[in-house]
Amino acid sequence: MLPESERSSAVWAHRLAVGLCAATFVLILFGGLVTNTGAALAVPDWPTTMGYNMFLFPWSKMVGGIFYEHSHRLIGAVVGLLTVALAGTLWITERRRWLRWLGLAALVAVGLQGLLGGLRVVLLEGVLAIVHGCLAQAFFALAMSLALFTSREWAASALPAPSRDAVLLRRLTVLTTGVAYLQIVFGALLTHFGMRLDAHLAGAVALAVLIPVLAVRLLKGHADRPALALPAWVLPGLLLLQLLLGLGAYAGRFTGLALPLAPYAVLAFPVAHRLTGGLLFGVSLLLTLCAYRLLVPPESRLARQFLSRGVAA
Repeated sequence: MLPESERSSAVWAHRLAVGLCAATFVLILFGGLVTNTGAALAVPDWPTTMGYNMFLFPWSKMVGGIFYEHSHRLIGAVVGLLTVALAGTLWITERRRWLRWLGLAALVAVGLQGLLGGLRVVLLEGVLAIVHGCLAQAFFALAMSLALFTSREWAASALPAPSRDAVLLRRLTVLTTGVAYLQIVFGALLTHFGMRLDAHLAGAVALAVLIPVLAVRLLKGHADRPALALPAWVLPGLLLLQLLLGLGAYAGRFTGLALPLAPYAVLAFPVAHRLTGGLLFGVSLLLTLCAYRLLVPPESRLARQFLSRGVAA
């Protein structure tokens, strides 16, 4: 059992990681609002805001597109501070060296993300907007992973189960996660350049096949493992929601259909579609990590070693 001081540090690290997930989710929400309201260049300077220090910009001037863009910057600063706090906490208190370095990687990533966002404003490069958006979703998934790694359930020794379909399930989770991220990339290309709709639709079809197959196999063979069963229930729900939101976003942009509650629906569909895509990718990644932790092939020599002594936290 860990000493009281280490348990307290672990609790705080987990709280910071969960807070980082929540703040990053809100940041992606406002990033979508900036993109889909055309407010990306409402504030033409960086790192200042209309000549002001970013943190001293008057609230009375936050109107129209400036509200979305400047709010995005402020929330980004909150995400940066939470990442600094989490990385520092892990570096000082965490025994697992790989987790300390992962916290440091998150710190580097959030710094790079802020730099990309600023360069997007200064250089007026659309490609930077795509990279900025894709990295945001990857960082969100990284934050979710840090929340998983710092959780009490992950820290406790877990006994992997020898499974005849362990290799297949592992590969399915990796493939699903990879396709989900490609969908984010193709979605960014479609949003900013209006291209690769064909690839985005093909990715949607692939996920519509992969996720139900993966969920059925997990629930059929491993329903007694909450770390595997819960994502297996969540992913199909996210998939269905994502497909419906995608249809709404497509109808609002590429057809002349009159959507209910327009123009709000025209804004809500793509923003919610982007958020759900990030959640789907993040949950897929968490499921992949849990599958590799909890499932091993029965013929593997590692299986016998794990079963004899458990997995180190």
